[in-house]
Amino acid sequence: MYSTSSSIFQVNYIEFLNRPTSLADWWPSPHTHVLGPRDLARSVHGTWLGITKHGRLAILTNFHEATCEQAVGLRSRGAIVNSWLMPARAAGPPTLDDFVAELQRDGALDQIGGFNLLCGDVGAQPLAVVSNRPDDGRVAWVAHEPGQTVAISNTHLGDRSWKKVVMGEERVQAAIRGSLQAREDEDALVRRLLRVLSTDTLPRLDAGVGVEGYLDLVQESIFIPVIGRPEAGPEDGQAVVNGELNAAVYLHGLYGTQKQTVVLIGHDGRVRYIERTLYCDDGRPVPEDERDRSFEFHVDQEYP
Repeated sequence: MYSTSSSIFQVNYIEFLNRPTSLADWWPSPHTHVLGPRDLARSVHGTWLGITKHGRLAILTNFHEATCEQAVGLRSRGAIVNSWLMPARAAGPPTLDDFVAELQRDGALDQIGGFNLLCGDVGAQPLAVVSNRPDDGRVAWVAHEPGQTVAISNTHLGDRSWKKVVMGEERVQAAIRGSLQAREDEDALVRRLLRVLSTDTLPRLDAGVGVEGYLDLVQESIFIPVIGRPEAGPEDGQAVVNGELNAAVYLHGLYGTQKQTVVLIGHDGRVRYIERTLYCDDGRPVPEDERDRSFEFHVDQEYP
């Protein structure tokens, strides 16, 4: 039953489909305590979502910009997530307060594309929301009371002008309430939550309209179907190499929701992590029977 879960996290990964990423898995040594996918486009192999064996969690969203190019920074956003997840307990990782304070002191955050970062220790509430595009200059704290539902998107936390934010909170609450009333098992709840992540209310434009033609519309829909044109880059068919970044920048081609993730965390420390991959890096749909990966473990407070 859902009542055995103390926290639920849901994430849609929306990106250019030709940007290479790994499937969710336990990371290689020396970071075998981290579970999550990785961005393979940059050498730091950062992530937008991860959880550790000792209960550290981080979820990152990009901030909405006027053009795709403006969303790219000299430093990787995913490296910030790594810095919270990678330190093992024996290495003396920073506390959440220390980590947040250090981020706020980091004068190089303006070299990173806009982001919102949710981070903390599961079961130790509240969680912090840190941004380099804050609307009031302060760190926000969420999950500090039972039953709280918070949607974090590509805008300021609490921006109710985004339809997907309001709709996301309402539909998650309805999914949980419906599952409880029907006394469903956990698998049925997961199916409900994945349906929420698949809510498609994006207005359709004329065929051939590129991704930037949709930038003002993505706030209308939780799920972004494949949009844009199939070419991967303007010249070489793959990616533009930015000289300052010394890295490939994926700003062309097909764009949409590539992965969906649901993380359930129980009162007893049990974690269930479900990742659904909808598209391969070349834009091909993943066969339905090959989409899902599932992991289960218990948070180990003594894990080194």
